[in-house]
Amino acid sequence: MDVRSDYGDQEHGEGVPEELLNKSPYEIQKEEEEKAYQEKKQNEMSDSVEESVHYWQENDEISPRMNDNKYTLKQILGLGESFDVDLREMVLGGKHVGILLLTGFAKDEILLEVLKRLTYLTPDQVSEHALKSYFECYIPHIQVEKVDSMSAVIKKVLMGMSAMFVEGDRSVLIMDTRSYPVRSPEEPSLERVVRGSRDGFTETLLTNVALVRRRIRDPGLKFEIMQVGRRTQTDVCVVYIDDIVDKVQVDSVREKIKRVDIDGIPAADKQLEEAIINKGWNPFPLVRYSERPDVTASHLLEGRVVIFVDTSPSVMILPTTFFDLCEHAEENRQTAFMGTYLRWVRFAGILISLFVLPLWLLMVIDPAIKPMGFDFIGPQENVKLPLILQFLLIELGVDLLRMAAVHTPTPLASAMGLIAAILVGDIAVKTGYFVNEVVLYMAIAAIGMFATPSYELGLANRLVRLFLLIAVAIFKVPGFVIGTTLLVIALTIHRSYNSSYLWPFIPFNAKALGNFLFRLPLLENKKRPSFNKTRDNTKMPDDPDGESRKSKKHK
Repeated sequence: MDVRSDYGDQEHGEGVPEELLNKSPYEIQKEEEEKAYQEKKQNEMSDSVEESVHYWQENDEISPRMNDNKYTLKQILGLGESFDVDLREMVLGGKHVGILLLTGFAKDEILLEVLKRLTYLTPDQVSEHALKSYFECYIPHIQVEKVDSMSAVIKKVLMGMSAMFVEGDRSVLIMDTRSYPVRSPEEPSLERVVRGSRDGFTETLLTNVALVRRRIRDPGLKFEIMQVGRRTQTDVCVVYIDDIVDKVQVDSVREKIKRVDIDGIPAADKQLEEAIINKGWNPFPLVRYSERPDVTASHLLEGRVVIFVDTSPSVMILPTTFFDLCEHAEENRQTAFMGTYLRWVRFAGILISLFVLPLWLLMVIDPAIKPMGFDFIGPQENVKLPLILQFLLIELGVDLLRMAAVHTPTPLASAMGLIAAILVGDIAVKTGYFVNEVVLYMAIAAIGMFATPSYELGLANRLVRLFLLIAVAIFKVPGFVIGTTLLVIALTIHRSYNSSYLWPFIPFNAKALGNFLFRLPLLENKKRPSFNKTRDNTKMPDDPDGESRKSKKHK
């Protein structure tokens, strides 16, 4: 290669850069190749592993040459650049072998057992198809599979598995040697019960699956796994009981998850909910979240669909209703009478959190509507701030306290509560900025919100309360009536997977509504909720001889 030829008729090197005159043609060629490589790397805009593999090697096949595979893995997986990506190259049975793994996920004990067995192999023990010999005879591990595409290998490795490349073979062995960081299954802080199990879901999908499998030993319990997100490839698992659930609903959920085409869901189940339900700006939740495996098992037996998302300690249960979100596991851990009592107290708390403040403000603004014997309601002294402004400021203060409590270390939480109760609340009343009754009723409403089992529903109810307060302050009685009517209409047209959000109130179902209002004894609750459109709606046989509906059908 003559450098001068690129610069015209320059026999004596005139016009040629001085740095090129001092380099050999080989060095110049290497620099040009490096420049082209860096330019190609800079121009890569792949959105998925498949696109990236095709960009670097023009196909998705596994090369029989180890060096070619190493080149691809370097560009895509960061081999040699990321410290946790390792390719352990060895000679096993006379064959050049490379084991690709992520050091943070690999379980050393399993890999050591595999390598210990393979290191004793001699060349005469390994056939011409070495990978086939390893797979069928010599790898002492249960979860092993063969993969024929480079993109599949990279995805499996990113999930934590180990891949074995063999020189001269176009397939790769994938060994499940994963060991994810995991915490112990502790009782969820949002769903505590006095009596009941103390285990809860963790951030590891396999652990959560095992917790549900332990409670439902039914061969019809299905766990369908798929990946969501072009970059995150997050594991998402759709769970249902095959002979109970509505198959149309399962197909709909599955197809919606498969159609999700975004970079990823690092916030796990919450982002997946928005992607598959499209609820927009409506504040009311369309799915129920739970961190308890016993609650999840109960809903599966009712015919619900449950979605697990890896890295999330909660699961999504759907479809759901407003009344579902008002139930708590504690009610089923007590007797039927006490469970009914607790349920009614909880319903009362939710209603109080919604309506006690707007009703009090309405009776203060328009004293003519006060019922007999309620003359004591209303401020007894003049204050410096309008009542509606007092409510808005206290609502804001409660939200600030709630957020501060989340971010405050536990030893300081009690001190923060003391400051809020004494220094802020008491002094604000004594200085005449706030009325005692405003603080009292706001505290009652806040207690009702915290008693709401669903955290998402409690936040939505707070927004509704603010809306009703403003409507009452502006329009008085018409504002309260119209605001409440709009709330009922909004909840009525709200749909949870094509199901009524206010069922069984709208459409009205007296028997189902009675099941929500009263916690029936176990043996009296023989049917699954019709809301779920289950294929088998019978929980237990109706006949005294114990003959099931299925056996009758077969006869």
